[in-house]
Amino acid sequence: MEFDAVLIAARRAQSVAQGFWHDRTINDELDACVATCPDKLALTAVQAESGATTRFTYRELATMADRVAVGLARLGIGRNDIVACQLPNWWQFTVVYLACSRIGAVMNPLMHIFRERELSFMLKHGEAKVLIVPKLFRGFDFEQMVTALQPSLPHLQHIVVVNGDGANSFEALLSGPAWELSGEADAILGTERPGPDDVTQLIYTSGTTGEPKGVMHTANTVMANIIPYAQRLQLDAEDVVLMASPMAHQTGFMYGLMMPIMLKASAVLQDIWEPKKAVEVINTEKASFTMASTPFLTDLTRAVVEGKTPVPTLKTFLCAGAPIPGPLVEQARAALGTKIVSAWGMSENGAVTLIELNDPDERAFTTDGLALPGVELKVVEIDASGPALPAGTAGKLYVRSCSNFGGYLKRQHLNGTDAEGWFDTGDLARMDAQGYIRITGRSKDVIIRGGENIPVVEIESLLYRHPAVAMAAIVAYPDERLGERACAVVVPKPGQSMDLPEIVRYLKENQVATQYIPERLQLLDAMPATPSGKIQKFKLREQLQAMLAQG
Repeated sequence: MEFDAVLIAARRAQSVAQGFWHDRTINDELDACVATCPDKLALTAVQAESGATTRFTYRELATMADRVAVGLARLGIGRNDIVACQLPNWWQFTVVYLACSRIGAVMNPLMHIFRERELSFMLKHGEAKVLIVPKLFRGFDFEQMVTALQPSLPHLQHIVVVNGDGANSFEALLSGPAWELSGEADAILGTERPGPDDVTQLIYTSGTTGEPKGVMHTANTVMANIIPYAQRLQLDAEDVVLMASPMAHQTGFMYGLMMPIMLKASAVLQDIWEPKKAVEVINTEKASFTMASTPFLTDLTRAVVEGKTPVPTLKTFLCAGAPIPGPLVEQARAALGTKIVSAWGMSENGAVTLIELNDPDERAFTTDGLALPGVELKVVEIDASGPALPAGTAGKLYVRSCSNFGGYLKRQHLNGTDAEGWFDTGDLARMDAQGYIRITGRSKDVIIRGGENIPVVEIESLLYRHPAVAMAAIVAYPDERLGERACAVVVPKPGQSMDLPEIVRYLKENQVATQYIPERLQLLDAMPATPSGKIQKFKLREQLQAMLAQG
């Protein structure tokens, strides 16, 4: 793969000079762990369906990473090759990334909720040579799905199946044989390690276009975020980081996979979110920190209250992905005894803003935090990119950050970063006199359901192809637990009718991930529109909220 990470070189000298880019990779961090604390518990992976708990010390983790790295090399994987990984929060996920980093390959994490439609585009666009999937997870046969897809993916040479029963199993190809002891191991492991400005991660994000965009990150860009993030949260080697948020999201990848290694701390992975199980895991493993979206905090608080089981080791819960209701912060603070921290970020930058640990609790539900070191923010007029607006004035949010991505793969024209390094977030915000921001809306057409971006344009395009649909729009409506849910607003063709079960059936038939399917349907005779015919979604949202308020 030829990567066009054009945003890296322009800011390298300044980022290094300012001390934000440390020119280290995850290999350096893992090697340091092995040198200083080889027998420390590095990773604990808890699997709900099998009941298995797997543990690795740092020495064992490094050995397994070397083993899988040599195994990947034996499959023909080398420098700048894409290894796609559609796994839940299993230990294999962590090991695959570390293994890729050993040989200069690039990991492409894929959400396990993706089905044929999403996967086909991402695997083809990213030119993945290897795809690693579970055999079964939550009753779904991933091997069957991707095997059927493979003939349409010219670059995909190997499908590797975790817990598979054939010659293509992860265990047979990668983790079983002691490849790290083979005669070729030293040559493989010692020659192709990536540099800090080489692409290390390709992660797809949904936005305003009909197709996902492939975000490219280097070790320097992600680590430039993780270090100040951990410092602001006062995390160190004594912490135990629980990660139940998917590691195929930037949240899980950066702060559940990479950060514990960089801190020489311990990570605990939970593959299926079960609040009661989370309480048990927190207490058994003595977890001190976790990060997830608002629904996780709601669920955990309820589980602690109902089970009358405290979680005394949990010091901090960082909540992001949707605004945190004030009453929830108060309830969680009382029930958990935990500091609730708000944050805001993007796949393109990682966490951009965080409140301070010594901030009053109300900061968590009245703001989305303060810029991290190495991050600059400005709020400008919505239809311009000029000077910053006065404090308290809402406008379009721009970010200039040491952690800004390298660009979108094969789509430089969408990079959204000007010559001075300012990135257009697509979000609307206001900034107070102290520099704290509050996200007030989006200039881009995105719905965020429980921390998951819904590709609005793509779903709308599908609805327009339904024989009964004349016009269609997807708009958000508020939800106490998930932040937002999606409503399909449809104008049927004359003489046609439509109901929600038909919408669901049609979108599933078109292989849309369940989480992307609208959960309400509103039928209209006509859409509110501008004189030029553009649908006025703000009016649709207002109408929908008024209707919901009436019950």
